Amino acid sequence: MTYPEALKYLESFINYEKIPAYPYKESLKLERVRDFLDTIDNPQDSLRCIHIAGTKGKGSTCAFIAYILRQAGYKVGLYTSPHLSDFRERIRVLHPRTKELKNLRTDFEGMISEKELSDFVDRLKPAIEKYNNDSKYGPLSFFEVYTAVAFAYFKEKKVDLAVLETGLGGRLDATNVVRALVCAITPISYEHTQKLGSTLAEIAAEKCGIIKIPGSIVISAPQEKEAMEVIRNRCERIGAKLFEVGKDIEYHKLKSNLIGEHQLINAAVAVGAIEALSSYGVKVSIDEIKNGLRNTVWPGRCEVVSKDPLIILDGAQNIASAQVLKKAIKENFKYKKLILVLGISKDKDILGICREVDELADEVILTRADNPRATEPKVLAGYFKGKPAHITKDIKEAKIMAQRIAKKGDLILVTGSLFVVGEFRDEVTRA
Repeated sequence: MTYPEALKYLESFINYEKIPAYPYKESLKLERVRDFLDTIDNPQDSLRCIHIAGTKGKGSTCAFIAYILRQAGYKVGLYTSPHLSDFRERIRVLHPRTKELKNLRTDFEGMISEKELSDFVDRLKPAIEKYNNDSKYGPLSFFEVYTAVAFAYFKEKKVDLAVLETGLGGRLDATNVVRALVCAITPISYEHTQKLGSTLAEIAAEKCGIIKIPGSIVISAPQEKEAMEVIRNRCERIGAKLFEVGKDIEYHKLKSNLIGEHQLINAAVAVGAIEALSSYGVKVSIDEIKNGLRNTVWPGRCEVVSKDPLIILDGAQNIASAQVLKKAIKENFKYKKLILVLGISKDKDILGICREVDELADEVILTRADNPRATEPKVLAGYFKGKPAHITKDIKEAKIMAQRIAKKGDLILVTGSLFVVGEFRDEVTRA
């Protein structure tokens, strides 16, 4: 199977990331994933996993954990979603650094190669086809197939540890078939309310579904009272040990290259997870933690991609993320005028996000990603009054307009959706 053929095959499966609305509990079935993995000898059972759920900061936390472990000499599998430019970014293996590679910094180091992905898809295709023909739980989705590919790939690569980010929620997510050594819950806020629930307690209950192994260790970021109560109750009911950032884990002395105070909380969750792994014989020194945090690369999160003009990318996709982005911009950057490039998916809290970023913007460029979930820019225009708001048909046009408008000392901020950030990033790096 060639790489284009593998892509075409993967795209033939239903992809809920491109569908604005669908019945959550009827569509995501953990039994289906377990059932299929059983037909390919359960590769996930060979993995020692750290499992991350939450609303914001999941990807950053996963990256921190993976880079710290790699710094300590471990071979680490890293599975995250969504991607910015190439969906191969989702499956990576970080190898221990040799002296020759000491200063190597690449955006998506260790990404599965086109040939490896093609080979694994080709290898799994007969099992997928047979399963889908006979399945009593319905056919596998894109995310379920890709998760199975990740598990099989990590098993063959003999990774020492695998760091897994949940895709949506936690309880029904395809990644939740693993028996994780350590679970971590990043800050929980309102997100996907039509699927996960309309209250923080309901959303937290879905996220906490990854906590299921008696005696396992759970690390939680600081949470709203309603969410923390759910986490504590879940841990008590399961018999898991809970450690809380700000209570059991300090974070004020941590340092990272990722911009924003919120990243220190993500770093603290990661350090808590690393310390918890010592119970399983995974040894990491203080210096390895410090160097791992310093060397962590996680594109698209308050990322500076150009200095002339100053362009910052951040995939803030909900109110809470927009709030921390606003704080990070105000505290870390000086500029004359802020030009906001904004595109939001239909299933997000459009009003809430627009309200948060409106305060930052002097001028607004509204756009859309090349994704069926994207909100039409003219719809977004109704949320911005009293300042210039331009409508563009795509990301390329938005970039050209932003660079034309920006004068010396201005800042271009691109946000609202990781799909928008990914496409804009591609436009900048291709230029």
